Amino acid sequence: MDRKLFKSILLIITYAVVLVMALARLDVVSGGLWRLLGLFKPLFIGFGIAFVLNRPCHFFCRLYGRGLGRTRASGWARPLAVVTSYLVLVIVISAIFSFVVPKLAQSIQIFVGSLSGYLNNLQTWTNELLAYLKLDTLDLSSLKAPLQNLFDQVLAFLSDLGPHLLEFTSGLVSMVVTGVLALVFSIYMLSGKERLLSQCRRLLRAYVPPKFADPILDVVHLTGDTFTHFVTGQLIEACILGGLCSIGMLFIQPDYAPLIGVIIGSSALIPVAGAYIGAILSALLLLMVSPLKAVTFLIFLVILQQIEGNVIYPKVVGTSIGLPGIWVLAAVTVGGGLMGLVGVLLSVPIASVLYTLLRRDVRRRLDRAS
Repeated sequence: MDRKLFKSILLIITYAVVLVMALARLDVVSGGLWRLLGLFKPLFIGFGIAFVLNRPCHFFCRLYGRGLGRTRASGWARPLAVVTSYLVLVIVISAIFSFVVPKLAQSIQIFVGSLSGYLNNLQTWTNELLAYLKLDTLDLSSLKAPLQNLFDQVLAFLSDLGPHLLEFTSGLVSMVVTGVLALVFSIYMLSGKERLLSQCRRLLRAYVPPKFADPILDVVHLTGDTFTHFVTGQLIEACILGGLCSIGMLFIQPDYAPLIGVIIGSSALIPVAGAYIGAILSALLLLMVSPLKAVTFLIFLVILQQIEGNVIYPKVVGTSIGLPGIWVLAAVTVGGGLMGLVGVLLSVPIASVLYTLLRRDVRRRLDRAS
Protein backbone atom coordinates (compact mmCIF):
# COMPACT_ATOMS: atom_id res chain seq x y z
CA MET A 1 0.00 0.00 0.00
CA ASP A 2 1.15 3.50 -0.77
CA ARG A 3 2.66 5.13 2.31
CA LYS A 4 0.83 8.43 1.76
CA LEU A 5 -2.50 6.63 1.37
CA PHE A 6 -1.80 4.60 4.51
CA LYS A 7 -1.18 7.79 6.52
CA SER A 8 -4.44 9.29 5.23
CA ILE A 9 -6.44 6.20 6.18
CA LEU A 10 -4.79 6.09 9.61
CA LEU A 11 -5.60 9.77 10.15
CA ILE A 12 -9.25 9.23 9.20
CA ILE A 13 -9.54 6.22 11.53
CA THR A 14 -7.93 8.14 14.40
CA TYR A 15 -10.25 11.09 13.84
CA ALA A 16 -13.31 8.78 13.77
CA VAL A 17 -12.27 7.03 17.01
CA VAL A 18 -11.65 10.33 18.81
CA LEU A 19 -14.99 11.71 17.56
CA VAL A 20 -16.90 8.63 18.75
CA MET A 21 -15.22 8.75 22.16
CA ALA A 22 -15.98 12.47 22.49
CA LEU A 23 -19.64 11.94 21.60
CA ALA A 24 -19.89 9.00 24.00
CA ARG A 25 -18.53 11.09 26.88
CA LEU A 26 -19.96 14.42 25.81
CA ASP A 27 -20.69 15.46 29.40
CA VAL A 28 -17.06 14.95 30.43
CA VAL A 29 -15.76 16.78 27.34
CA SER A 30 -18.12 19.72 27.83
CA GLY A 31 -17.21 19.91 31.52
CA GLY A 32 -13.53 19.96 30.66
CA LEU A 33 -14.06 22.68 28.07
CA TRP A 34 -15.97 24.84 30.57
CA ARG A 35 -13.19 24.39 33.14
CA LEU A 36 -10.64 25.32 30.50
CA LEU A 37 -12.61 28.43 29.58
CA GLY A 38 -12.89 29.26 33.27
CA LEU A 39 -9.13 29.55 33.44
CA PHE A 40 -9.30 32.29 30.81
CA LYS A 41 -12.09 34.14 32.62
CA PRO A 42 -9.85 37.08 33.70
CA LEU A 43 -8.67 37.43 30.11
CA PHE A 44 -12.25 37.53 28.79
CA ILE A 45 -13.38 40.05 31.43
CA GLY A 46 -10.31 42.18 30.77
CA PHE A 47 -11.04 42.12 27.06
CA GLY A 48 -14.61 43.24 27.77
CA ILE A 49 -13.43 46.16 29.92
CA ALA A 50 -10.85 47.17 27.32
CA PHE A 51 -13.46 46.92 24.56
CA VAL A 52 -15.85 49.25 26.42
CA LEU A 53 -13.08 51.74 27.24
CA ASN A 54 -11.46 51.59 23.81
CA ARG A 55 -13.42 54.48 22.30
CA PRO A 56 -13.02 56.84 25.31
CA CYS A 57 -9.32 55.95 25.40
CA HIS A 58 -8.99 56.71 21.69
CA PHE A 59 -10.72 60.07 22.22
CA PHE A 60 -8.43 61.06 25.10
CA CYS A 61 -5.38 59.83 23.19
CA ARG A 62 -6.15 62.15 20.28
CA LEU A 63 -6.87 64.98 22.72
CA TYR A 64 -3.57 64.58 24.56
CA GLY A 65 -1.75 64.03 21.26
CA ARG A 66 -2.92 67.40 19.94
CA GLY A 67 -2.09 69.06 23.26
CA LEU A 68 1.42 67.64 23.57
CA GLY A 69 2.22 68.06 19.88
CA ARG A 70 5.57 66.77 18.64
CA THR A 71 7.41 67.37 21.89
CA ARG A 72 9.31 64.77 23.86
CA ALA A 73 6.24 64.28 26.06
CA SER A 74 4.16 63.09 23.07
CA GLY A 75 4.86 59.50 24.09
CA TRP A 76 2.83 60.05 27.24
CA ALA A 77 -0.39 60.57 25.28
CA ARG A 78 -1.40 56.90 25.35
CA PRO A 79 -0.64 56.25 29.05
CA LEU A 80 -2.43 59.46 30.06
CA ALA A 81 -5.42 58.45 27.93
CA VAL A 82 -5.58 55.03 29.61
CA VAL A 83 -5.41 56.57 33.10
CA THR A 84 -8.06 59.15 32.22
CA SER A 85 -10.40 56.47 30.82
CA TYR A 86 -10.22 54.46 34.04
CA LEU A 87 -10.72 57.61 36.13
CA VAL A 88 -13.87 58.40 34.13
CA LEU A 89 -15.08 54.82 34.67
CA VAL A 90 -14.49 55.08 38.43
CA ILE A 91 -16.27 58.45 38.57
CA VAL A 92 -19.28 57.10 36.69
CA ILE A 93 -19.56 54.01 38.91
CA SER A 94 -19.15 56.15 42.05
CA ALA A 95 -21.83 58.56 40.85
CA ILE A 96 -24.22 55.67 40.22
CA PHE A 97 -23.73 54.21 43.69
CA SER A 98 -23.76 57.56 45.48
CA PHE A 99 -26.68 59.20 43.66
CA VAL A 100 -28.76 56.87 41.52
CA VAL A 101 -28.98 53.89 43.91
CA PRO A 102 -30.09 55.96 46.99
CA LYS A 103 -32.65 57.85 44.90
CA LEU A 104 -33.89 54.59 43.44
CA ALA A 105 -34.20 53.08 46.92
CA GLN A 106 -36.07 56.17 48.12
CA SER A 107 -38.55 55.92 45.23
CA ILE A 108 -39.16 52.24 45.92
CA GLN A 109 -39.61 52.97 49.63
CA ILE A 110 -42.22 55.64 48.85
CA PHE A 111 -44.01 53.26 46.51
CA VAL A 112 -44.02 50.46 49.10
CA GLY A 113 -45.38 52.84 51.76
CA SER A 114 -48.24 53.88 49.48
CA LEU A 115 -48.87 50.42 48.05
CA SER A 116 -51.99 49.74 50.15
CA GLY A 117 -53.68 52.95 49.00
CA TYR A 118 -52.68 52.32 45.39
CA LEU A 119 -54.20 48.83 45.46
CA ASN A 120 -57.41 50.20 46.94
CA ASN A 121 -57.59 52.80 44.18
CA LEU A 122 -56.88 50.17 41.55
CA GLN A 123 -59.56 47.92 43.09
CA THR A 124 -62.12 50.73 42.94
CA TRP A 125 -61.30 51.68 39.35
CA THR A 126 -61.33 48.03 38.24
CA ASN A 127 -64.70 47.37 39.86
CA GLU A 128 -66.17 50.51 38.31
CA LEU A 129 -64.91 49.44 34.88
CA LEU A 130 -66.23 45.90 35.31
CA ALA A 131 -69.58 47.23 36.53
CA TYR A 132 -69.79 49.49 33.49
CA LEU A 133 -69.05 46.46 31.28
CA LYS A 134 -71.55 44.39 33.33
CA LEU A 135 -68.91 41.86 34.39
CA ASP A 136 -68.11 40.26 37.75
CA THR A 137 -65.96 42.25 40.17
CA LEU A 138 -62.29 41.36 40.62
CA ASP A 139 -60.60 41.10 44.03
CA LEU A 140 -57.07 42.54 43.95
CA SER A 141 -56.43 42.46 47.67
CA SER A 142 -54.50 39.21 47.31
CA LEU A 143 -51.86 41.06 45.32
CA LYS A 144 -50.87 43.24 48.28
CA ALA A 145 -48.77 40.65 50.12
CA PRO A 146 -46.73 39.42 47.09
CA LEU A 147 -46.08 42.96 45.85
CA GLN A 148 -45.18 44.15 49.34
CA ASN A 149 -42.77 41.24 49.75
CA LEU A 150 -41.23 41.82 46.30
CA PHE A 151 -40.58 45.52 46.83
CA ASP A 152 -39.33 44.90 50.38
CA GLN A 153 -36.73 42.51 49.00
CA VAL A 154 -35.70 44.94 46.26
CA LEU A 155 -35.49 47.78 48.79
CA ALA A 156 -33.42 45.69 51.19
CA PHE A 157 -31.07 44.70 48.37
CA LEU A 158 -30.58 48.30 47.26
CA SER A 159 -30.14 49.57 50.82
CA ASP A 160 -27.48 46.99 51.66
CA LEU A 161 -25.88 46.86 48.20
CA GLY A 162 -22.64 48.59 49.18
CA PRO A 163 -21.93 46.57 52.36
CA HIS A 164 -22.90 43.32 50.67
CA LEU A 165 -20.61 43.99 47.73
CA LEU A 166 -17.75 44.83 50.06
CA GLU A 167 -18.36 41.77 52.21
CA PHE A 168 -18.78 39.51 49.19
CA THR A 169 -15.62 40.82 47.54
CA SER A 170 -13.51 40.56 50.68
CA GLY A 171 -14.79 37.06 51.43
CA LEU A 172 -14.09 35.49 48.05
CA VAL A 173 -10.41 35.62 47.24
CA SER A 174 -10.95 34.10 43.82
CA MET A 175 -13.21 36.95 42.79
CA VAL A 176 -10.62 39.49 43.94
CA VAL A 177 -7.89 37.71 42.02
CA THR A 178 -10.07 37.49 38.93
CA GLY A 179 -10.93 41.17 39.13
CA VAL A 180 -7.32 42.24 39.60
CA LEU A 181 -6.10 40.06 36.75
CA ALA A 182 -8.93 41.30 34.51
CA LEU A 183 -7.98 44.88 35.34
CA VAL A 184 -4.33 44.20 34.56
CA PHE A 185 -5.24 42.51 31.28
CA SER A 186 -7.51 45.41 30.28
CA ILE A 187 -4.81 48.00 31.09
CA TYR A 188 -2.25 46.05 29.09
CA MET A 189 -4.66 45.70 26.15
CA LEU A 190 -5.49 49.40 26.12
CA SER A 191 -1.93 50.62 26.55
CA GLY A 192 -0.45 48.16 24.05
CA LYS A 193 -3.37 48.03 21.61
CA GLU A 194 -1.39 48.77 18.43
CA ARG A 195 1.38 46.35 19.33
CA LEU A 196 -1.05 43.54 20.16
CA LEU A 197 -2.98 44.05 16.93
CA SER A 198 0.24 44.03 14.94
CA GLN A 199 1.37 40.81 16.63
CA CYS A 200 -1.97 39.13 15.95
CA ARG A 201 -1.86 40.15 12.28
CA ARG A 202 1.69 38.85 11.88
CA LEU A 203 0.81 35.58 13.63
CA LEU A 204 -2.21 35.09 11.39
CA ARG A 205 -0.29 35.82 8.20
CA ALA A 206 2.53 33.51 9.31
CA TYR A 207 0.36 30.43 9.89
CA VAL A 208 -2.65 30.99 7.61
CA PRO A 209 -2.49 31.12 3.80
CA PRO A 210 -3.00 34.63 2.35
CA LYS A 211 -6.26 33.66 0.62
CA PHE A 212 -7.73 32.93 4.09
CA ALA A 213 -5.82 35.46 6.19
CA ASP A 214 -7.13 38.57 4.42
CA PRO A 215 -10.83 37.56 4.65
CA ILE A 216 -10.37 36.63 8.32
CA LEU A 217 -8.83 40.04 9.07
CA ASP A 218 -11.66 41.73 7.19
CA VAL A 219 -14.29 39.84 9.21
CA VAL A 220 -12.51 40.62 12.50
CA HIS A 221 -12.32 44.32 11.62
CA LEU A 222 -15.99 44.39 10.60
CA THR A 223 -17.01 42.58 13.80
CA GLY A 224 -15.04 44.97 15.99
CA ASP A 225 -16.52 48.05 14.33
CA THR A 226 -20.05 46.65 14.48
CA PHE A 227 -19.87 45.72 18.16
CA THR A 228 -18.25 49.08 19.01
CA HIS A 229 -21.02 51.03 17.28
CA PHE A 230 -23.70 48.86 18.83
CA VAL A 231 -22.41 49.01 22.42
CA THR A 232 -21.70 52.74 22.23
CA GLY A 233 -25.06 53.45 20.65
CA GLN A 234 -27.04 51.40 23.15
CA LEU A 235 -25.28 52.90 26.19
CA ILE A 236 -25.66 56.49 24.98
CA GLU A 237 -29.27 55.90 24.00
CA ALA A 238 -30.05 54.36 27.40
CA CYS A 239 -28.44 57.26 29.29
CA ILE A 240 -30.16 59.92 27.20
CA LEU A 241 -33.56 58.26 27.30
CA GLY A 242 -33.36 57.50 31.02
CA GLY A 243 -32.21 61.02 31.87
CA LEU A 244 -34.85 62.77 29.75
CA CYS A 245 -37.52 60.45 31.13
CA SER A 246 -36.49 61.31 34.71
CA ILE A 247 -36.68 65.03 33.89
CA GLY A 248 -40.14 64.60 32.37
CA MET A 249 -41.33 62.57 35.34
CA LEU A 250 -40.59 65.55 37.60
CA PHE A 251 -43.71 67.14 36.10
CA ILE A 252 -45.84 63.97 36.20
CA GLN A 253 -44.91 62.15 39.43
CA PRO A 254 -41.72 63.60 41.00
CA ASP A 255 -41.47 60.90 43.70
CA TYR A 256 -40.94 58.19 41.08
CA ALA A 257 -38.70 60.12 38.69
CA PRO A 258 -35.51 58.13 39.56
CA LEU A 259 -37.36 54.80 39.56
CA ILE A 260 -39.05 55.35 36.18
CA GLY A 261 -35.84 56.77 34.70
CA VAL A 262 -33.84 53.69 35.73
CA ILE A 263 -36.53 51.35 34.36
CA ILE A 264 -36.69 53.13 31.00
CA GLY A 265 -32.91 53.50 30.73
CA SER A 266 -32.20 49.87 31.65
CA SER A 267 -34.86 48.49 29.31
CA ALA A 268 -33.48 50.62 26.46
CA LEU A 269 -30.39 48.38 26.46
CA ILE A 270 -32.58 45.55 25.12
CA PRO A 271 -33.15 45.93 21.36
CA VAL A 272 -36.72 46.15 20.03
CA ALA A 273 -38.53 44.68 23.04
CA GLY A 274 -36.84 46.92 25.62
CA ALA A 275 -38.93 49.99 24.79
CA TYR A 276 -42.19 48.08 25.26
CA ILE A 277 -41.01 46.35 28.46
CA GLY A 278 -39.99 49.63 30.09
CA ALA A 279 -43.16 51.41 29.00
CA ILE A 280 -45.44 48.64 30.30
CA LEU A 281 -43.69 48.31 33.68
CA SER A 282 -43.64 52.08 34.24
CA ALA A 283 -47.25 52.49 33.15
CA LEU A 284 -48.37 49.73 35.53
CA LEU A 285 -46.63 51.47 38.43
CA LEU A 286 -48.25 54.80 37.58
CA LEU A 287 -51.61 53.14 37.01
CA MET A 288 -51.79 52.37 40.72
CA VAL A 289 -51.23 56.05 41.44
CA SER A 290 -53.57 57.50 38.84
CA PRO A 291 -54.81 56.23 35.45
CA LEU A 292 -54.57 59.79 34.14
CA LYS A 293 -50.87 59.96 35.08
CA ALA A 294 -50.26 56.58 33.45
CA VAL A 295 -51.86 57.76 30.20
CA THR A 296 -49.97 61.06 30.41
CA PHE A 297 -46.72 59.16 30.91
CA LEU A 298 -47.34 56.91 27.89
CA ILE A 299 -48.08 59.91 25.69
CA PHE A 300 -44.95 61.66 26.98
CA LEU A 301 -42.84 58.52 26.43
CA VAL A 302 -44.06 58.08 22.84
CA ILE A 303 -43.21 61.70 22.03
CA LEU A 304 -39.85 61.39 23.81
CA GLN A 305 -38.91 58.23 21.92
CA GLN A 306 -39.80 59.85 18.60
CA ILE A 307 -37.65 62.89 19.38
CA GLU A 308 -34.81 60.77 20.74
CA GLY A 309 -34.88 58.29 17.86
CA ASN A 310 -35.21 60.79 15.01
CA VAL A 311 -33.31 63.84 16.32
CA ILE A 312 -31.00 63.14 19.27
CA TYR A 313 -29.79 59.60 18.54
CA PRO A 314 -28.66 60.22 14.92
CA LYS A 315 -26.81 63.38 16.00
CA VAL A 316 -25.05 61.85 19.01
CA VAL A 317 -24.50 58.24 17.92
CA GLY A 318 -24.51 58.59 14.15
CA THR A 319 -25.67 55.96 11.71
CA SER A 320 -27.04 52.65 12.93
CA ILE A 321 -25.34 49.30 12.50
CA GLY A 322 -27.03 48.88 9.13
CA LEU A 323 -29.43 46.01 9.86
CA PRO A 324 -33.02 46.27 8.53
CA GLY A 325 -35.79 46.26 11.12
CA ILE A 326 -37.22 42.87 10.17
CA TRP A 327 -33.82 41.22 10.64
CA VAL A 328 -33.35 42.98 13.98
CA LEU A 329 -36.64 41.46 15.17
CA ALA A 330 -35.69 38.04 13.81
CA ALA A 331 -32.23 38.20 15.43
CA VAL A 332 -33.66 39.20 18.82
CA THR A 333 -36.25 36.39 18.64
CA VAL A 334 -33.74 33.69 17.72
CA GLY A 335 -31.04 34.98 20.11
CA GLY A 336 -33.48 35.15 23.01
CA GLY A 337 -34.68 31.63 22.34
CA LEU A 338 -31.14 30.23 22.21
CA MET A 339 -29.31 32.12 24.97
CA GLY A 340 -31.89 34.19 26.86
CA LEU A 341 -31.00 37.78 27.74
CA VAL A 342 -27.37 37.37 26.61
CA GLY A 343 -28.60 36.16 23.24
CA VAL A 344 -30.93 39.15 22.95
CA LEU A 345 -28.06 41.58 23.61
CA LEU A 346 -25.55 39.89 21.29
CA SER A 347 -27.85 38.77 18.50
CA VAL A 348 -28.21 42.16 16.80
CA PRO A 349 -24.49 42.91 16.22
CA ILE A 350 -23.84 39.29 15.22
CA ALA A 351 -26.73 39.40 12.75
CA SER A 352 -25.44 42.72 11.43
CA VAL A 353 -22.02 41.19 10.73
CA LEU A 354 -23.58 38.20 8.94
CA TYR A 355 -25.92 40.48 6.99
CA THR A 356 -23.03 42.68 5.83
CA LEU A 357 -20.94 39.67 4.78
CA LEU A 358 -23.89 38.17 2.90
CA ARG A 359 -24.61 41.47 1.17
CA ARG A 360 -20.98 41.77 0.07
CA ASP A 361 -20.93 38.22 -1.25
CA VAL A 362 -24.21 38.68 -3.17
CA ARG A 363 -22.90 41.93 -4.70
CA ARG A 364 -19.62 40.25 -5.65
CA ARG A 365 -21.40 37.32 -7.31
CA LEU A 366 -23.77 39.60 -9.20
CA ASP A 367 -20.83 41.68 -10.46
CA ARG A 368 -19.10 38.53 -11.70
CA ALA A 369 -22.27 37.32 -13.41
CA SER A 370 -22.76 40.60 -15.21
